[in-house]
Amino acid sequence: MEKHHSKLTRMHYGAGYTLNEEVRAATPSLLRASQIGVLAHDEPSLAGREDKDALLVVSYGVARQESRRAAVEPLLDAIAEANPEADLFEAYTSQVMRKKIQEAGLEMPSVEEALETLLANGYTRVAIASLHLFPGMEYEAMLETFNAYRSRFKRMVLGAPLLYWMGQEDQRDDAADFVAALRKEFPEQGPDEAMLFMAHGTQHPSNSFYMLLQTRMDTAGWQNAFVYTLAGWPRMEHIVPKLKERAIRRVKLVPLMLAVGAHVTRDMAGDAPTSHRSRFLEEGFEAEVLQKGLGELPAIRALYVERANEAWDKLQEK
Repeated sequence: MEKHHSKLTRMHYGAGYTLNEEVRAATPSLLRASQIGVLAHDEPSLAGREDKDALLVVSYGVARQESRRAAVEPLLDAIAEANPEADLFEAYTSQVMRKKIQEAGLEMPSVEEALETLLANGYTRVAIASLHLFPGMEYEAMLETFNAYRSRFKRMVLGAPLLYWMGQEDQRDDAADFVAALRKEFPEQGPDEAMLFMAHGTQHPSNSFYMLLQTRMDTAGWQNAFVYTLAGWPRMEHIVPKLKERAIRRVKLVPLMLAVGAHVTRDMAGDAPTSHRSRFLEEGFEAEVLQKGLGELPAIRALYVERANEAWDKLQEK
């Protein structure tokens, strides 16, 4: 089967941050804080070890196995196809998801457990590819793990999540690319229709990425497309008045989540009066729910593969 990407066609973007030249004696904390983007660490004490490379793909986690088969496994296959030379492994950051699948008789390691297994099996270099949407709390926890383990590998790389760069300082604009990919998947709606993208939301300051997405949708001229959250900001009650102001009659609800889980089947699409579909119907709208995770959308899947490629390519740099 033909590869999704070749070494010749991959795009390489600059990453990181250069401190102002006036900073003469940066503290270790400042030096670490200035390391952004795709991170890499070479451990001098292990320089003589033979190279044995692994690609560890990490997501929040999925409990429903049918959702995993629909959204996550095709994505893992695409990453493996793009990097056939990589030994590919997987881990979940969510303890809740790992516990749920364990109760079903299945196993999935945490990032720490996966790294310990790689060390025990003689792997000396590892690239971690993130399937997280943006650098929120789960990604920050993974960053802490990277810092804790980086001295134990000859070379260790931590890739960026799907949304990271914002077009600043000649970097790419991940949010604009993401919105463009979404528009490939969903045809333009009529003047009385709206596309509503529901995310989970977070108390972490990274919740601001949802507003960035909304700004990029508006800038791209995507009429009547809105991002809202289940547990962050903005929420459904902030969106409904805007829909009524624009005389919207029909809404299509789309999850901004890697895979379909309880938040989609219950909170978004359920029959209970508290579900978003029921609440939109109560508000007088026609409501349709698209129960597909981001991993099921080919244009979005391609962006995830690019992030994994970046991490793997960084591991291979000399």
